[in-house]
Amino acid sequence: MATLAHPPDCDRRWFKRFGRRDAPTDITLLCFHHAGGSAAIYRQWSRMLPPSIEPVAVQLPGRADRFNEPAFDRMGPLVDELVEMLTPLLDRPFACYGVSMGSRVAWALTHALRARSMPMPTRLFLACDIAPRHHDGTWPWEGHADGLEGYLRGMGGTPPEVLAQPELLSALLPTLRADLTVLSTHDFHPKEPLDMPIRAFAGIDDLSAPPDQLSGWEAETTARFDLDVLRSGHFFDADAERRVTETIEHDLARDRGAEERR
Repeated sequence: MATLAHPPDCDRRWFKRFGRRDAPTDITLLCFHHAGGSAAIYRQWSRMLPPSIEPVAVQLPGRADRFNEPAFDRMGPLVDELVEMLTPLLDRPFACYGVSMGSRVAWALTHALRARSMPMPTRLFLACDIAPRHHDGTWPWEGHADGLEGYLRGMGGTPPEVLAQPELLSALLPTLRADLTVLSTHDFHPKEPLDMPIRAFAGIDDLSAPPDQLSGWEAETTARFDLDVLRSGHFFDADAERRVTETIEHDLARDRGAEERR
């Protein structure tokens, strides 16, 4: 397929390949971070996944090495830019994993690819994000007694050293606000569900995205749906993350075996 020409640094800004692998891989796993987060949450995944799977972490603007770029505050422009930047990577099999906001971005991106008749992911892995059908128009950060900072502290995913330094915290809040605006303004209800398998991961102690509200992702596909409930909160600990990567490895290996038998 034809690819688009981009400045050499675009790929390095958007896509992080921690522990880049020299040997050929069977499939790319595009990984999308949570609101206020960065691609660094996937730094260890190249070690946790087998050589057959290449994790490529997407780095959205407004954070880490892209701190000086404006963060997106609407899903439409974000997905349009992602489609353009991803086009050169879509000439080989790929799957998507997203956590929290990253789940919603991966899902919206997949619908955008389908609308453009472009290559589609073989699977979606979605974590810690309630299904679209369960949204009632309200969000857990809206009306928080202590504002956005209180919400951030309550979620428990921000390093203590960041919370302890007012200047770091104040630098983080605008990007978090933009990310959450992406979600709160994305009122998308597709007419047709997707047709690839979806596996959702839920933390049993996640109050913002409890397991029963992730079960609704089943309605977003005509293919197989699985829900894994982990002993974790909204942010997965090391053991839960290990279970996630092991499950992803198992699913993609099973898909590859089924493809080889055809």
